[in-house]
Amino acid sequence: MKMNFTARQMRVYDQVKETAEKKLAKFDKFFGDDAEMDITFSMPNDLERVEITIRADGMVFRAEEADKTFANAIDAATEALERQIRKNKTRLQKKLKSGAFDIINDDLGDEYEEEFVQEIRTKTFPFKPMNVEEAILQMNMLGHDFFVFKDADTLETCVVYKRKRGGYGLIVPE
Repeated sequence: MKMNFTARQMRVYDQVKETAEKKLAKFDKFFGDDAEMDITFSMPNDLERVEITIRADGMVFRAEEADKTFANAIDAATEALERQIRKNKTRLQKKLKSGAFDIINDDLGDEYEEEFVQEIRTKTFPFKPMNVEEAILQMNMLGHDFFVFKDADTLETCVVYKRKRGGYGLIVPE
């Protein structure tokens, strides 16, 4: 798996990169050689934050954790990624590397599997074309964290969302 390191408004020391490589090497058993892992380091508000994104076979796994040290943040993010993989074990088995789940304790996988079987609530609403500003206004009026809309200019289905650090984000299909 290819690992890409990025530092936002700071310098990451080689020792931190080596620690991250060692701790994240365990994901090689789940993903093939064509998978990519992006590790981003930053230090907002006197905390050390690590964002890990894994792209493999059209799927994206992401975890973001902040702690007093990068090592602790990496550990927490690694655990979060493992939980995501375990929780979706049977659905992922077809897409990930063969034999990747032989090493996971089946008891944990079954616990998550049973938890997922639940009723799915379906909502419908009219899709009227609108611009991004109008979609943000609608989202805020509804009190939601995201809003799906059809862009008036491109007629593509898009999503606007509130960002944790403030501001808004826009997801546009490729």
